[in-house]
Amino acid sequence: MNFPPMKGFVLRSGLIIVGLSLLSGMAWAQAQTENPPAQSPVPAMVGVDNTSTPAEESYNADTSGDRMATPPPVSGQTYPIALGSEERSNYLRAGLSFTTAYTDNALAGLAPHPISDISYSIAPVIALDETTSRMHAVLSYAPGYTFYQKTSELNAQDQNASIQFQYRLSPHVTFNATDGFHKSSNILNQVPDQSSGVVSGGVQQPNFSVVSPIANHLNNSGNIGLSWQYSLNDMIGGNGTFSNLHYLDQAQVPGLFDSSTQGGEAFYSHRVANGQYIGVTYSYQRLLAYPTEGLNETQTHAGIFFYTFAPTSSRFSISLFGGPQHADTIQPADAVLKLPASEFKSWVADTGGSLGWQTPTTALALSYNHMISSGSGLIGAVKLDAGTLSARQQLTRTLTASVTGSYTQNNVIGNPLFGAYSGHTISGTISLQQVIGQHLSAQLGYTRLHQSYSNIAALSANPDTNREFITISYQFSRPLGR
Repeated sequence: MNFPPMKGFVLRSGLIIVGLSLLSGMAWAQAQTENPPAQSPVPAMVGVDNTSTPAEESYNADTSGDRMATPPPVSGQTYPIALGSEERSNYLRAGLSFTTAYTDNALAGLAPHPISDISYSIAPVIALDETTSRMHAVLSYAPGYTFYQKTSELNAQDQNASIQFQYRLSPHVTFNATDGFHKSSNILNQVPDQSSGVVSGGVQQPNFSVVSPIANHLNNSGNIGLSWQYSLNDMIGGNGTFSNLHYLDQAQVPGLFDSSTQGGEAFYSHRVANGQYIGVTYSYQRLLAYPTEGLNETQTHAGIFFYTFAPTSSRFSISLFGGPQHADTIQPADAVLKLPASEFKSWVADTGGSLGWQTPTTALALSYNHMISSGSGLIGAVKLDAGTLSARQQLTRTLTASVTGSYTQNNVIGNPLFGAYSGHTISGTISLQQVIGQHLSAQLGYTRLHQSYSNIAALSANPDTNREFITISYQFSRPLGR
């Protein structure tokens, strides 16, 4: 089987995280000498720009006609899901969570009949959020271990690391980078963390929608960008993106394969009024899948127009984008469908939109995308229709409700017979979180996963999973520079 070079994959991920961590530390040390640390900055726009201190917000507010923000379609960032009352900066946070869960289909896709089981997970977490007059960095690391009562062969270690980094090189030039690395044996078992978002408004974003719940896998995605406001109301910039998906045990995912993507975009943004932006972006992607024989490769080119409305007087943002996207796909021979190697060209309307909204007691983010994207483990690139929702509501001073959900339709492009590998995924989680004391909290939740991929062995048998879980978390934080 043809795998991507995993040694380079892991090394690249580590270097990105370590390198940006060192850069973050040096920038912080320099800023500490020049300026005292900022105190609890307030984002100017939801999902657009959240690196300014209160003093800078007053000076650089959109109404002053100075610094522009980078709109969500080209920023490469996710919408925050923390409530306005929870937002903090300049802190070191650590904690430990214990989760017990009942799953009615522990061997989803691998057994002729559903097998229920109870799992136990323990996950420490450490996170750093540092903001200065020129820099904002958020780093987190959360290892973990999960073991099962009945199916002990599923016991495994988890690794989660992420970084979000922004640095203002000059008053009107900003560098930003994000990277997330995950090694997991159970995609449904996520470390509870409300500090980062799951909904992106970007034109380019990774597709990890096909879910094999108990497969040992690695996934890594990142974005590096630079923006330059060269005049009062005009900005140009560019981004580079990558993502990788690798299954550590192919026997756990018959019919699914490794995949990787590389892409880039260049954009122009114009501020037409306070809080209103229009622009255009050129986007390129190289989408690779590694089936048993050969290499499935798709290259895409797209010209996309976007519009963002994000008034600085509120924590609200809405964006729309659309344009033509062309794909050139080279597919290997398929022994199952008895198809020779072939090449196909196609067009699709690359369209989508996103919305983010925050108040002290409510956080809401949602997005929809229709585009050609990576296959998330399928035999090749797909025409993607994806909708994502994330919402949190503070019910009382100590009780918070959360809802996340997604629907994804993956239609494999190329030879029409490859449509046999197409399908859809629907998932959703509802939970209640109760604060018990200053450091202790409890969460009760339910997750439902439904998939329909009839020609994929790893997903066709018993594709539905229900999971109920209880999490007890202990967390503490320490202010920095105070």
